[in-house]
Amino acid sequence: MSQQNDKIPDVLKDNILMESSDISTLKDEINNPDIGIEIKGIDYSKNESIDMKASDLVKAMKTMGFQASNLGKACEVIDKMRSWRGENYHDLSESDRKGSFEILEDGSYGKQRTTVFLGYTSNLISSGVRETLVELAKNKQVDCFVSSAGGIEEDIIKCLAPTYLGDFELKGAMLREKGLNRIGNMVIPNDNYCKFEDWIVPILDTMLEEQEAFVAKAGLNCNDAEYDMNLPPWTPSKFIRRLGKEINDESSLLYQCYKNNIPVYCPGLTDGSIGDMLFFHTFKSSPKQLRIDIVSDIRAINTMAMESTRAGMMILGGGLIKHHINNACLMRNGADFAVYINTGQEFDGSDAGARIDEAVSWGKIKDEALKVKIYSDVTLVFPLIVAATFKNGKNLEYWC
Repeated sequence: MSQQNDKIPDVLKDNILMESSDISTLKDEINNPDIGIEIKGIDYSKNESIDMKASDLVKAMKTMGFQASNLGKACEVIDKMRSWRGENYHDLSESDRKGSFEILEDGSYGKQRTTVFLGYTSNLISSGVRETLVELAKNKQVDCFVSSAGGIEEDIIKCLAPTYLGDFELKGAMLREKGLNRIGNMVIPNDNYCKFEDWIVPILDTMLEEQEAFVAKAGLNCNDAEYDMNLPPWTPSKFIRRLGKEINDESSLLYQCYKNNIPVYCPGLTDGSIGDMLFFHTFKSSPKQLRIDIVSDIRAINTMAMESTRAGMMILGGGLIKHHINNACLMRNGADFAVYINTGQEFDGSDAGARIDEAVSWGKIKDEALKVKIYSDVTLVFPLIVAATFKNGKNLEYWC
């Protein structure tokens, strides 16, 4: 308490000029080792502050407070997630050789590592975040993607025709008359979806033929699970893998996932233009129809989570993609690393707005997990995060 004015009434001394406890005592209230760090901004007088590297910028931002501090923490969580190492593959019994492992230069398995799940919403593929996701898949830095339906079709459509920058204020009625579709401040010509239909219908025809041939050959066993990713019965992930194979375009996320055997799960596959195409195709193929099995995919993603030695999640957006990964990690009593990025608020009880601690209550994220949520537009921070972590050019410091 200040000693400058001893004439102040005691009631003011008690209520306004009360003595402060040590900041470190707050660490007893919540599990956050960063409590007590002094708030500082970027010191631009230093030479290294000029045209800063992404990793240096993020490190400096961690002490700024608000979402800048969460951004810095997210990068730390991701680096911890990708640098964890366990037992060597050859030191494990046959029954314990599950989950994800390092791939050594000779193609053999090294030590156990974190299984990384990444969920993204369709608007991010429509945006330039697509190229960041492609880079992660190209370098096998993600083990499993989960997408909404639009995140599948928009990847293919961008290989056929471009998406353009528009404006948030463009009027819907005017755009409708011109055959233009708005996603935020981006515009997609309706012709793009016509090109998508022309591209996908022959593939649907072929997949139906393959399905019918498989049924004829398998007979009563045609509904049995088939784990060959190239054969019917079709599942959403097999369907998506086929699209990646057929587009055969290095710029495509689905192609990179096909090329590197990274599964892409989409439990809401029909909720978009792909659903429209499948619906239209039923008229062409009637009475035959493509059959897509969602049960095999839920078994596959849940098994991937159960078999992971460590599980980490990066959730870009909310809703279906967020919960699907969280629920898979419930099967192993929670993820070990979690980074959420979205703008959702929890007051309405939505899944998008649910904070990480809510997932802890369900057993989807471990209480002791390294975890953080950034309240932000993904396009604003995720490219920076990837530049500061996966693409920082530094060797990982492994830990056990």
